Amino acid sequence: MPTDIEIARQATLIPITEVAKNAGVPDEALIPYGKYKAKVDTATLPTTHNGKLILVTAINPTPAGEGKTTTSVGLSDALHRIGKKALLCLREPSLGPCFGVKGGGAGGGKSQVMPMDEINLHFTGDFHAITSAHNLLSAMIDNHIYWGNALEIDLRRVTWRRVLDMNDRALRSIVGPLGGVSNGYPRETGFDITVASEIMAILCLASDLEDLQKRLGDIIIGYRRDKTPVFCRDVKADSSMTVLLKDAILPNLVQTLENRPAFLHGGPFANIAHGCNSVIATKTALRMAEYVVTEAGFGADLGAEKFMDIKCRLAGLKPDAVVLVATVRALKMNGGVAKGDLTKGENVDAVRAGSVNLRRHIENVKKFGITPTIAINHFYLDTQAELDVIVEMAKEYGAEAVICKHWAEGGAGAEELARIVAAKADAGAPDFNQLYPSEMKLADKITTIATEIYRAGSVTIPSSVRSQLKAWEDMGYGHFPVCMAKTQYSFSTDPTALGAPVDHDVAIREVRLSAGAGFVVAIAGEIMTMPGLPKVPSAENIYLDENGQIEGLF
Repeated sequence: MPTDIEIARQATLIPITEVAKNAGVPDEALIPYGKYKAKVDTATLPTTHNGKLILVTAINPTPAGEGKTTTSVGLSDALHRIGKKALLCLREPSLGPCFGVKGGGAGGGKSQVMPMDEINLHFTGDFHAITSAHNLLSAMIDNHIYWGNALEIDLRRVTWRRVLDMNDRALRSIVGPLGGVSNGYPRETGFDITVASEIMAILCLASDLEDLQKRLGDIIIGYRRDKTPVFCRDVKADSSMTVLLKDAILPNLVQTLENRPAFLHGGPFANIAHGCNSVIATKTALRMAEYVVTEAGFGADLGAEKFMDIKCRLAGLKPDAVVLVATVRALKMNGGVAKGDLTKGENVDAVRAGSVNLRRHIENVKKFGITPTIAINHFYLDTQAELDVIVEMAKEYGAEAVICKHWAEGGAGAEELARIVAAKADAGAPDFNQLYPSEMKLADKITTIATEIYRAGSVTIPSSVRSQLKAWEDMGYGHFPVCMAKTQYSFSTDPTALGAPVDHDVAIREVRLSAGAGFVVAIAGEIMTMPGLPKVPSAENIYLDENGQIEGLF
């Protein structure tokens, strides 16, 4: 079978100017970055539609792969094929997973966004701009301290770390600066991955440049000895950071393999951040198309919950329909089959046993007032009996399931899904609601997510964390939603506990205030905001061949 990159190389792309014209983007709004990608100046776009918003989410990810991005691309192409004007809104891939585990993040098979190699690597430089803006603030904090520390920042309470768009466990905790008086004052610090940066979250939640700069200014970078906060605007970094981000805030326009338009913008992870593409891209797409297909990272317990409780709450959005992606392979793993045994033939019992994971996600999405449509992402080794079990179990759990073959057939393989989802989106979601009210106490929001979505039997919040949450409430941040940082592989904090574990403990290790983004991050279990590379990283198999073409991306 051809690889994703081989399929991508066989594609016939059209100039980005033609993609823009087909999407309704006028010439004056287009800022080309080469032949096949561009930035879009959203301020000059006409308003022609009040589109329907379709969220694509998934069951818990496994090493077998679920194909949420692939399904989003296939669904968008399928909507076009049945005569609907649709726009796709995805996140940009991070270099960390590309060179770590995933090897790429632009979809797969005949449902990809293009040019996939450029998208997976440096793209239009958005992540570099975010990294630079973040580290500029870091440099200005240390510079302020070096030149007298007029703000009386307590070196022990500087909360702003540095970032890098790469998995590097060696940088999680460091001491610097060292080397004597001329280099500054030594202190403990560390690095996070760029997608975990508050600036990434801010870029994805800001409504325009003015709002972006205000949010940057609202970032709390540390505290004084009396525990009063010091803001980014206090060290006078917000305006220069905005300058670095003036182009990054504009959505990126690319195309699918079927030459349909797609916005790729922003890239926060859903296990350590809010996991959704930018509000600017989503709202722009809703003005331009009848249907907007977007995705939220990892499983519905993380990405969909944050989409509903953070993005929709802060941006005034609501989904009109939800698609929940599942695969035979992933349900087999949730039913106890090891990854190495997935190719050893039919195992209907394992699919049935693993469907408890599917059931839990259906139940959770219903808590927001929406019944999801199940997209069964078909793999060539799937048997009809295994597929029938998923359809049967989904029906038993109160949801409709559709077998989709978009990986092999492109949009043509998802037309049935498109017709069902379009009809549901047209009907809307009048009962949509968030999981908790904004006025609920922060600790109670954490407990609500853990018990209602993760089905925890207990939630351990140390007294020091509770005191910190109370202090933030006293500072006026109590209305913020909570962004849980937790393993994506399980409903629990144990990545090996597959299926649908119940009555487990969710232990909150740390909380971080993202005052500019507008939420509180609660870090549960052993999740890291700077991932490490696996034993055999994808980087070992990515190379240039004798013709100068990139190999190893998938």
